[in-house]
Amino acid sequence: MKVSNEQMHRMTFASVYPHYVKKAEKKGRKKNDVDKIIFWLTGFSKKELAEVISNGTDFENFFKKAPSLNDARHKITGSICGVKIQEIKDPVVKEIRYLDKLIDELAKGKPMEKILRV
Repeated sequence: MKVSNEQMHRMTFASVYPHYVKKAEKKGRKKNDVDKIIFWLTGFSKKELAEVISNGTDFENFFKKAPSLNDARHKITGSICGVKIQEIKDPVVKEIRYLDKLIDELAKGKPMEKILRV
C-alpha cells in the first residue's frame, strides 16, 4: 500500500516508533540506540520524546517542534523505499526519510559513529 505525503505528515510518531525499535532489536540493537538517533536528529530529550509519544504528535509537528534539527542530517544520502533522499521535495517527508535511513543503517549493523555522521 502506497502512503501519500499528506498521510505521512498526519501519521503519529507513536504509531511508527515501536516499528523502529522492533527493527533495531531484531538485528541485535537496542531501544537506546534508536533513541540516541532520534535525540541526535531532532534535539529532543528523553523526557520530550516520551511526551511526543504519549500525546500522539503527528510527524509534521514532531519535526516542527524538534528543539534543534541537526545540521549534519543533510549528509544523509542514499535511497529509502526506492527513492533517493536528495530528490525528495516535501520537507516533512524528507525529515521522515532521514530518520528511516538512520534506523535502516542501525539495523544493518553500522557503527553508531558512522550513523551519526561523526
